[in-house]
Amino acid sequence: MAKVKPIPDGYPRVTPYLYIDGAAAAIDSYCSVFGGTERMRLPGSDGKVGHAEIQLGDSVVMLADEFPDVGTRAPKTVGGSPVSLLLYVEDVDATVVKAVDAGATISQPITDKFYGDRSGTIEDPFSHSRGLATHIEDVSPGDMETRMKAMPD
Repeated sequence: MAKVKPIPDGYPRVTPYLYIDGAAAAIDSYCSVFGGTERMRLPGSDGKVGHAEIQLGDSVVMLADEFPDVGTRAPKTVGGSPVSLLLYVEDVDATVVKAVDAGATISQPITDKFYGDRSGTIEDPFSHSRGLATHIEDVSPGDMETRMKAMPD
């Protein structure tokens, strides 16, 4: 009998799992805005999404509709989320425009950061916070520290 791998091929060690009020629409939106591809979708009860997976580059995001009766609630239901996902994209400015056109709101405008990224934060239409970034400069840890200390309070 072949040994089963404890971490299956095609899955990173850490995989975010999002609960969403409107998972089917979120899958469509995330694939359209962020260039993802749907890997799988399993039906849940009442036409809801029981489980789905989206491939974003070399990363996987799992998601499902909220099912409050078993303790899974979406950010809209609980009044927000303390978690944000950071997504590196080829062109952060163009991606933010696509996201806003798809119903996202800008939480932090896109700016060049001391650590070498051009980035900002959006809240998608499903109330999940998303940091978006394009790496624009390689900065050493020492230079990052110097730049951070030079920033105004």
